[in-house]
Amino acid sequence: MATQERLLDIDAVSELMRQPEFADKRFYLLDGVIYEMSPVKRLHSRIANRISMFLGVFVEERDLGEVHGEIGCYAPGDRSTMLAPDVAFFSHARLSQQPENEFLSVMPDLAVEVASPSNTMPQLRRKARIYLDNGASVVWIVLPSERGVDVCRSADGARLDIEFIGADGLLAGEDALPGFELELSRLFPQPESG
Repeated sequence: MATQERLLDIDAVSELMRQPEFADKRFYLLDGVIYEMSPVKRLHSRIANRISMFLGVFVEERDLGEVHGEIGCYAPGDRSTMLAPDVAFFSHARLSQQPENEFLSVMPDLAVEVASPSNTMPQLRRKARIYLDNGASVVWIVLPSERGVDVCRSADGARLDIEFIGADGLLAGEDALPGFELELSRLFPQPESG
């Protein structure tokens, strides 16, 4: 006899996080299944923090919106999927109706996922597709092991348009942040010679 697992929603995640033993944990939700986010290692953290810093300065100087890290966000019509991008930019327009102390019922204009060894490319691309299908204009999948970034945009149908930019290349904010540019050499440490 098959067992039917109970699919969770955002309310279940909120309830779980109110329990003392889970208060300091981080989760995301994909198709009603909850996943705990593991602590990240030094390189992952450094890359996410540097992207956040560069985006934050650009956004703050121009009063364009807010930059967040690991914030829970979901599409209003789908309470069974909540993602937590490593870094995200939300324009003022997207945040105008969002409460301060709840998960956001809107996806970011620009989402950044930094690949960890535990991630697979299909998982990361699935997240990119969810962001793009729900309003993001561009998603950056940072690939530390390849010293580059997959820039993901929507393409015809369910396809992703993916452009790899290597460590000597330049990331652009595109429609999400016109005028923003980041030299990837500022993200990745120089390889050790020897």
